Amino acid sequence: MCEINPVTMELFILLLKAIAMTTRSLDRTRAELSDFLRQQRERLSPADVGLPETGRRRTPGLRREEVAALAGVGLTWYTWFEQGRDIGVSEAFLLNISRALKLGDAECCHLFLLAHRRPPPADIYDWPAVTPHIQQIMDALDMMPAYVISLGWDVVAWNAAADRLFGFAARERVNRNFLRMVFADPEFRRHHPSFYDDGPRLIASFRCDLAVLPDNPALLALVDDLKKLSADFRRWWDQPARGNYIRGISQFTDGKAVTRFSHEMMTVNEHQHLRMIVCFPGDETQQERPAPA
Repeated sequence: MCEINPVTMELFILLLKAIAMTTRSLDRTRAELSDFLRQQRERLSPADVGLPETGRRRTPGLRREEVAALAGVGLTWYTWFEQGRDIGVSEAFLLNISRALKLGDAECCHLFLLAHRRPPPADIYDWPAVTPHIQQIMDALDMMPAYVISLGWDVVAWNAAADRLFGFAARERVNRNFLRMVFADPEFRRHHPSFYDDGPRLIASFRCDLAVLPDNPALLALVDDLKKLSADFRRWWDQPARGNYIRGISQFTDGKAVTRFSHEMMTVNEHQHLRMIVCFPGDETQQERPAPA
């Protein structure tokens, strides 16, 4: 009979304990997943998801077969998933279940984590929106332009001061992107006297955002578009990355005076990468007029 080294035996025992702890952890997570799905299913009525009422029900909420049909998945597979069985599910499966159950951002993220998968990428959502409280905060900043941007610098919300300054409301959604405004809008350029100082610094900030999702098709397409639309963007993008980042433009003019700005950034939705940019006006200087010919 071979002898087992005491150190080897101790490591073997520790390994068995680790396996047991992992098993208990998985069992607990599966129970939490099952409870979470059942609770989300029971909070919805058929009318909430566009289904006809079919008389009194013995249990509250939607039936499993209704959730499966709404999500476009098999009933057996969904039943096993809700029961917490050890089955593999795809990201598409989880997203379909999230939409069928009308989960919000945080709830969708929680479902992914319970299912032992990474949270979904930010661009799977429709055009993002801020909560009424965030809009209320911006509206209270009546003397300070404030707006909310996504990871790709789409402007998704703003206050009246920002609209007076930048004219967000008058722009179509596709053109309501701050980088497009700075680099591809000639009219905006005429009101941006610090363009050649701000441009490289804005690009440096955007590079940091791109690093969050470096393979995101929407972000890469934005870079390609801006390279085609702006020779300045193309030149600065191809230069080595530099520091001295900024989140907003440092000067803007109404044609009579130039207002200088400093900025603060606050995260308002971490999962969707929404940030509020608040512009703090500094001193105004009279804009020099060209001498008459």
